[in-house]
Amino acid sequence: MKKADIFEFYRRLAELNPDPETELAFGNTYQLLVAVTLSAQSTDVGVNKATRLLFEQVKTPQQMVDLGEDGLKEHIKTIGLFNSKAKNVIALSEILVRDFGGEVPADRDALTTLPGVGRKTANVVMNCAFGAETFAVDTHIFRLGNRTGLAPGKNVNEVEAKLDKQTPQPFRVGAHHWLILHGRYICKARTPECWRCPVADLCRFKPKTEAPKTRSAKNAAADPS
Repeated sequence: MKKADIFEFYRRLAELNPDPETELAFGNTYQLLVAVTLSAQSTDVGVNKATRLLFEQVKTPQQMVDLGEDGLKEHIKTIGLFNSKAKNVIALSEILVRDFGGEVPADRDALTTLPGVGRKTANVVMNCAFGAETFAVDTHIFRLGNRTGLAPGKNVNEVEAKLDKQTPQPFRVGAHHWLILHGRYICKARTPECWRCPVADLCRFKPKTEAPKTRSAKNAAADPS
């Protein structure tokens, strides 16, 4: 995709959603870190349901340590891999208390040393909490980067590197959110909704999908199912 097309791609997404935000619910940076850690292979909706009461009770790493692994499991047992996630969240909370004064470090390398925190999670925290120009490549962004031609790559690291290299100002901070929301709701995995996509003419994906056809009143009457 040409530089001018990339700029226009982001410009249109930004025009439709000037202030994009994560769909994960959180009250502070620590809760954001926990929510993102829990969101692996789970939906934001599912995580938000699991953390609603948890975050009323737990706002700091020390409070999470005090809650304990079993107590945490009771809150998050509805989401996937909750046993391993609970173990990681308690462990990372203990490290934050012990080594970082109970604060989440504004450093990607430091974040990735925490149990259960990979590069994607660290990128989300750096972007959402600290305003860093990071590109967290999840399944939606990986698919979108390759399908559209915006940032093709064989793996998430290649897609991240291309997004970092090719995403221009003033779109770098919001890019992660625009792309994940676009991939989640329009450029879907099985059937991208090209017919309502604001950047379809800039995208290399072919053939474009058409809008669902509505049945005529005559056909509907003949076949009411």
